[in-house]
Amino acid sequence: MSSEPPTESDLILRSARLLLRPIEAADRATLISIQQHPEVARWWGDVHEDDFIAGDPEVVQLAVIIEGRVRGLIQYSEEADPMYRNAGIDLFLEPTVHGLGYGREAIRLVAHHLIDVLGHHRLTIDPSAANLAAIRSYAAVGFRPVGVLRRYERDTDGVGWHDGLLMDLLAEELID
Repeated sequence: MSSEPPTESDLILRSARLLLRPIEAADRATLISIQQHPEVARWWGDVHEDDFIAGDPEVVQLAVIIEGRVRGLIQYSEEADPMYRNAGIDLFLEPTVHGLGYGREAIRLVAHHLIDVLGHHRLTIDPSAANLAAIRSYAAVGFRPVGVLRRYERDTDGVGWHDGLLMDLLAEELID
């Protein structure tokens, strides 16, 4: 049996309540619909179908499956330079499942994969500084604020800027 970690195309992560699996062609319309919902789009901005087809080859995207339905997306990227090796995570969920602990559960699954399987010692996440629900969810998993990234990201109107909150988690700080 190979000790190689699963590739993006066969990576499946499970918990008691959810499944994370590679995005399939049939998921794309649902993911776009979720991302375009005002409660999600205010943090993620515009998305295009290409974002879920070709995507970014340096980002692993997984569909979040809850009760057999696609309810969101979680993605991670890795910095491979040995001097700075770490990984970053992003997540969005359908508003009907907000506040039910699924975000924490998905983040925890991916964090365990990045730490236990891929060997990362440090993870980062960078929500909008105004996205208090996301910040609480990430803190519940063990992420800690590092600092405010001033005028970090374009507003969804494409004109202004808003601050981001850089948060990180060391492997030993992951809360189960």
